[in-house]
Amino acid sequence: MNPISSPLLADLYQFTMLQSYLEQGMHDTAVFELFMRKLPPERNFMVAAGLEQVADFLEQMRFTAEELAWLAERFPTPVIDYLEHFSFSGDVHAMPEGTLFFQNEPILRVTAPLPQAQLVESRIINLLHFQSLIASKAARSVLAAPGKLLVDFGMRRAHGAEAALLAARASYLAGFSGSATVLAGALYDVPLYGTMAHSFIQAHADEATAFEHFARSHPDNAILLIDTYDTEAAASKVVRLAHKLATEPIHIKGVRLDSGDLAMHAFEVRQILDRGGLQQAQIFASGNLDEYRLSDMLASGAPIDGFGIGTALDISIDVPAFDCVYKLQEYAGVPRRKRSEGKATWPGRKQVYRRFDEHGGMLADIVALEENDPQPGQPLLQPVMRQGVRIQASPDLQAMRQQTLQNYTVLPAGLRGLKKSAAYPVTISNALQALASELDTRIV
Repeated sequence: MNPISSPLLADLYQFTMLQSYLEQGMHDTAVFELFMRKLPPERNFMVAAGLEQVADFLEQMRFTAEELAWLAERFPTPVIDYLEHFSFSGDVHAMPEGTLFFQNEPILRVTAPLPQAQLVESRIINLLHFQSLIASKAARSVLAAPGKLLVDFGMRRAHGAEAALLAARASYLAGFSGSATVLAGALYDVPLYGTMAHSFIQAHADEATAFEHFARSHPDNAILLIDTYDTEAAASKVVRLAHKLATEPIHIKGVRLDSGDLAMHAFEVRQILDRGGLQQAQIFASGNLDEYRLSDMLASGAPIDGFGIGTALDISIDVPAFDCVYKLQEYAGVPRRKRSEGKATWPGRKQVYRRFDEHGGMLADIVALEENDPQPGQPLLQPVMRQGVRIQASPDLQAMRQQTLQNYTVLPAGLRGLKKSAAYPVTISNALQALASELDTRIV
């Protein structure tokens, strides 16, 4: 069994409910929507990500003989017969990846026979929740450090292999420059960036020799880690090496700082490099960074050209999860509404409309019923799959990244900062509110 692609990567209750649906002949069309109940206190907006992996999962979802044999020890024959011929045949509507979204706004809708739509719930949430979480975290650094080189350094502390890969993808989608995770380059064509570890320096008899060996191995991309022993002394060694190599086609591209007071060291190192004629050499910083430290260092005027952000990004350290749910909104043509305390849902198939001001800036969103409830603005949910097949090829990741960066430019200025801002206005249409009230009077 492939632990990543197996349809057994689901909650048990997807299968126990499936058995009951099949026994009761409940095959009518169901509509499920995935949305976030409320924004975390530390977020002004979220970035939708992960749709590509959801579409892959739904198109490719099949049960192998091995998986069916394992299930046959736990579920009756009719369930196994159904799963043996399973393929997703439903429709999917979603916000394009990189869309900025807010509370109560469905970012994905699945319309399919009830057993199908229910069975895929867990993996859909798993994929969309994680990548949207990481993309939303990455967006904060992109907005805090405009124009700076930003690299995902978080693989080694990500929560597993898939998380590391999807974090590299999601952060690039959100505007990062690239990742240090090599497989993300091979799978998603994410640009790769990397330097050296302290162990490379320590493995040599002296620091200057280590620098020269690395520069000769990488003549076009020599970025030297200079904080293993004495940062400022190492910067001077870099200058001497550059002079030594001046007649050779070897270019010292920059240096990396990874320890101590990064801003203070950056000021000192910049002066050493400039005095030595290395004005073009960049300073790259890493080491327990997040968007807050980036903002502080840049506010101090620290001459840092790029940042490697690791743990804080790949585990979204300040907001490790958000209240993302996938709920039934219609079954057999009848709107459905959950009324649980603090968890009530808005019934029916919905669309999200976004209005813009005269300058193209985002003004407000309204959540409305998909049919017979027209609203002004741009509809955000777009058709993605019909009868289990993609309607068209997905845009490449680079194009989605460029669109995401464009989306930030129309975000209200107050929402771009790191501090909590006044909430972006999201309203519920009158017709949708009326439908909810009507259901409340007749559902017991």
